[in-house]
Amino acid sequence: MSDAARPTDDHVPGDDEFDPIEVFPEADDMDLRPGADNCYKCSTCDTNCPVAEVDDEFPGPKFQGPEQWRLKRQSDQDVDDSIMKCSNCMRCDHACPSEVPLSQMHNSARGEYVDERMSKRSLEYWRNRLLSNYRLMAHIGSKVPRLTNFVMGLTLTRVFNEKVLGITGEREFPEFATETFREWWQARGGHEASRERAQTARERRGESGTAKKVAYFHGCYSNYNTPEVGKALVRVYEHFGYEVVVPEQRCSGTPMYANGMLDDARRAADTNVPELAAAIQDGADVVASCTSCSMSLRQEYPELFDIDGVQDVSSNTWEGLEYLRVHEDLEGELEGTRADVPNLAYHVPCHARNQGLDGQAVEVLTTIDGVKAQDVGDSCSGISGTYGWKEEHYETSMQIGEEMFEHMERADAETGLTECPTCSMQMEHGTGYEIKHPLEVLDVALVQDSPGPVRARTDGGVDEVDEADREDETGGPNHEGQHEPFGAN
Repeated sequence: MSDAARPTDDHVPGDDEFDPIEVFPEADDMDLRPGADNCYKCSTCDTNCPVAEVDDEFPGPKFQGPEQWRLKRQSDQDVDDSIMKCSNCMRCDHACPSEVPLSQMHNSARGEYVDERMSKRSLEYWRNRLLSNYRLMAHIGSKVPRLTNFVMGLTLTRVFNEKVLGITGEREFPEFATETFREWWQARGGHEASRERAQTARERRGESGTAKKVAYFHGCYSNYNTPEVGKALVRVYEHFGYEVVVPEQRCSGTPMYANGMLDDARRAADTNVPELAAAIQDGADVVASCTSCSMSLRQEYPELFDIDGVQDVSSNTWEGLEYLRVHEDLEGELEGTRADVPNLAYHVPCHARNQGLDGQAVEVLTTIDGVKAQDVGDSCSGISGTYGWKEEHYETSMQIGEEMFEHMERADAETGLTECPTCSMQMEHGTGYEIKHPLEVLDVALVQDSPGPVRARTDGGVDEVDEADREDETGGPNHEGQHEPFGAN
């Protein structure tokens, strides 16, 4: 593992350790992260909250965090039910000049509200539980993807979801791939095949010494809905000589935090932390293709859970593009490459901004000849995971996203670009644009080929292309409902 510095924002944990805390315990002592009592009522968090900007009834993150904590300390005060209007975008963490642990307080408050005030027999509870545990639903649905996609696309299903469960019927349910990422990974040969490809790449690159290894945390969406993102990550990392391992894993927990389902999140972490910690002990760093997943492993796990190995996982987890920028000469590798892709309108997810990653995708991709990517600003997409899927929050989510939609439509582009799967849903929903992940563009520039056994570079050189991967990109089946990969013939 490299000792290279992580280019993160000051609000994101790097080498600093967080002790797990209980913000609203029954005990008299209130142990918070150092600096948590530094709220000086500057209201910077409120002015950066996208929900407060469009919902006059929402009291804002300052009340939900420090002020509610003070009320709890002074009296037997119930958690205010407005905590469920918080979308968990975490922009308040990024905005706070005093590093008050606002999102940590919000997560804990939602957990207490759900445990103590929400009826476990209510439709709202079971709707939130269903949305939070998307992996379970996706695992079942992916067994018969064509049937699931057909049923979920029926008007009757959407009406039932909205009228009975409170899941908005305005959105189209994301379609399941006919082959999941993990199915593709196993059919391709798994870790053993990746190790051989990585060794061949290192020999071609003239690299010697210790093998390079990463453990891929693919998350739920890249596994069940957009496996082309996971495939792109694997191919790009193998191009740089990294062998890829794919540990057993469950949901990162992000949708569970947002819905106050902290017990569910803890159960997921109890699987993820030991698996990822073991991969780290075996010489791997952890990389994620979803910025909400990397955010969860890096920040929320050590804040909320006291699990052996959690600090190692936090300190050794990276977003996929970020890792290559730090550990490889990524921009140098991309010089002289070309990718014939449409002009791109890039939206930086809030959870990427919170990790200090805003701007990196545009900086990297514009190094490639033929790529024009424009950042459409710092507005929130508004969907915030499960938030924008709830009938009562749909209009709010669309009002929040309106600025992003307008910026995308004014940009010289008709294709969107982002690292967050739910942001991509909102971008496509609000504009009708096709949405791609930055790793897919890297895959085109570095790995995918024009017809023939090699891919030409504009500097006159060539890169070898694996035959099995070429078939997957140009002649293999693509899952229903998804656009063909960039560069496909």
